[in-house]
Amino acid sequence: MNTPATFGTEDAALAATSLLRFATAGSVDDGKSTLVGRLLHDSKSVLADQLEAVEHASRNRGQEAPDLALLTDGLRAEREQGITIDVAYRYFATPRRRFILADTPGHVQYTRNMVTGASTAELAVVLVDARNGVVEQTRRHAAVAALLRVPHVVLAVNKMDLVGYEESVFAAIAEEFTAYAASLGVPEITAIPISALEGDNVVTPSAHMDWYGGPTVLEHLETVPVTHDPTGDPARFPVQYVIRPQTPELPDYRGYAGQIASGVLRTGQPVTVLPSGRTSTIEALDVLGRSVDEAWAPQSVTVLLADDLDISRGDMIVPADASVGTSQDLTATVAHLHDTPLTPGARVLLKHTTRTVKAIVKEIPSRLTLDDLSQHPEPGRLEANDIGRVVIRTAEALPVDAYADSPRTGAFLLIDPADGSTLTAGMAGDAFADAVRDTADAGTRLEGGRPAPDDEGWDF
Repeated sequence: MNTPATFGTEDAALAATSLLRFATAGSVDDGKSTLVGRLLHDSKSVLADQLEAVEHASRNRGQEAPDLALLTDGLRAEREQGITIDVAYRYFATPRRRFILADTPGHVQYTRNMVTGASTAELAVVLVDARNGVVEQTRRHAAVAALLRVPHVVLAVNKMDLVGYEESVFAAIAEEFTAYAASLGVPEITAIPISALEGDNVVTPSAHMDWYGGPTVLEHLETVPVTHDPTGDPARFPVQYVIRPQTPELPDYRGYAGQIASGVLRTGQPVTVLPSGRTSTIEALDVLGRSVDEAWAPQSVTVLLADDLDISRGDMIVPADASVGTSQDLTATVAHLHDTPLTPGARVLLKHTTRTVKAIVKEIPSRLTLDDLSQHPEPGRLEANDIGRVVIRTAEALPVDAYADSPRTGAFLLIDPADGSTLTAGMAGDAFADAVRDTADAGTRLEGGRPAPDDEGWDF
């Protein structure tokens, strides 16, 4: 048992390590949950009682060895069917880095959950069964990773033990996937041959694949660069809540609370409030009850301005010299998530940062064909898991950035106004064209119908 002094030292050392958020994806039975279980087990991140429960459950199913997939398949339906349905989030740490992982479903029916899991990821691990190679779901997950601009993608060619650890099998799959992902604009692809079941190249190097000289999965996760300087991003502060305590101690206090979406805010900085366009100066910044001179994304802060302005939830505070335009017309790339198709003329709610407004889907110009990345023009609708382009008209002007420039303020959701369910995840601009353009500039690097509501209020 750690003494207080020892615990404090270890805790301080752990706090000093960086954090990596990553997601796993792949087709059904490619071994995602087994890989995550192997990572947790071999990195000594599994508690004794957890491992004992997995061993007991495995024995009850007639398995001699522990089924490490049970460490992440937490839903009863998942354990019974042997598939992942929900996104399973896990936290673990090594001496070099802390990790938050999202084990996402492989079944096409649950691709929407992969969008959820990868939306905040800095790295995506896409698994491929070495026996099957790149399949349609592999291409779909690569497209989602590119659409969400995940900066690092790992191709884990799993079940190498079932193909005799043949280098030629790995090389062919790596070449096909790399060409496909690079054409989507994925900036960095690392291919690793593994056997999650046997542990080859997951945490420890494989004795069966001496032809591979690259990193193990864990080694790559520990060393991939994730540092980001927020000062280079345009500052965006969506107002979430207006604080007016009106106490004798603070009679004139008016603060605007929320989370900085991107960039840096500083005291004395001239700012513009959108969509009104009124200007002021940042008088003070409060973080966790204390005043600071500057704050940066993704800190939660309270902003105090020098002037009394009419500001409410959903407004956005931006630097006066880096303002973003506002518009009621929005063209975007979207991933449709709901079983109800998205059709032109659909009346929806659009949620952008902290503001939700009425909107109408005016057009669906194209749908992406995953096989050859061609655009199918005028598809008429988007079905569940389709990726396409849409043109939307909103009831109010919104300050929307291009997703390529600012993911937090370039993303939005389309919501069913009848029941509040999420229909579609959207990225402002032509996400794939922007990704391919940015990748070409930087150089790709290879490392190894629901009934419509009443029309009242929708005429805009």
